[in-house]
Parts: sequence; C-alpha cells; structure tokens
Amino acid sequence: MTQFAHPDVLEKTERERIAIQKMHIQDLEEVLFIESSASLAPWSPKIFLEEMQNLLASCFVMKREGGSKPSVIGFICFRNVAEESELLNISIHPDYRQLGFGKKLMQFYIAFCIPLGIKTFYLEVNASNQAAIHLYQCFSYESFGSRKKFYQRQFDALLMLKKV
Repeated sequence: MTQFAHPDVLEKTERERIAIQKMHIQDLEEVLFIESSASLAPWSPKIFLEEMQNLLASCFVMKREGGSKPSVIGFICFRNVAEESELLNISIHPDYRQLGFGKKLMQFYIAFCIPLGIKTFYLEVNASNQAAIHLYQCFSYESFGSRKKFYQRQFDALLMLKKV
C-alpha cells in the first residue's frame, strides 16, 4: 500500500497503525457512511468519484490498520490551483471525533500543500459548526465573509482563509 503520510501524521500504538493514503474506490462505502453522519448536504458517490478523478483535486483517507473498529477513520478532499488551495470536504468517523484526528488531517493537508507552493488556503464551513470553526482557527484560519443560507438554503456558510 502506497503511503502518503507526512511523518508527523503517522501514529503507532501497541495494537494499531494510523496512516493517511490516497482515497480509492474501495474506500467509498466507509467514506459515504462518515459523510452522511456529519454533513447537512452530504456528497454523493458521484461527487466523490469526480473529485478522485479531477486532476486539480486530492482526496485522502485516514485509515486504522488492525483492531476491530472501522478501517477508515476520516477523509479529506481539496483542490490546488496555482498558489491557492480550497478545502472541499473533511470529516471524521463518529467513533473517532474529538480525539485529535481532524487536527491530524489538517496537519497533513497543510504539510502536503506547502511544498507545492500553496500560499493561501480557503474553506467554507457551516456557521453553526463551532467545533469545526475552532479547529480551523487553531490552524490560523480567519473569517472573511459569509454566504447566507448556503447549506440546504437554510444555514449560513462562514468563509475562512489562511495565508502562509
């Protein structure tokens, strides 16, 4: 299995190993479960497949190898164009939330992008998702606007950016 993990992202414990690797079609069932458990507007299988095939996009999964729990812990999808990156989607399996795995995916994302010359990172997040907003603020993202009723024509999106 090809590993795309940044050295700071890999964790080893007595019973398991955590790795971040490119998302493959065989990961989709678990990814779709995670997506549907977290998103107000979950991506369809078609959207994931399109992003996986898009030359400007990158999709990665965080996997737990060994043990009895789900093998996919979380995923991240983003697009890089010139010196900019947009975080499109990130989510963690419900059993692994609030344990630092979202932070590890964000560390991986930034560590992956900076050597490619990325200078500005963008994202949008549900304005009521305080846990996600806090996570992004920990990585020096700042709010620069909003999109009214963006999610399900009901919930506002907060626009955030990070400059390096």
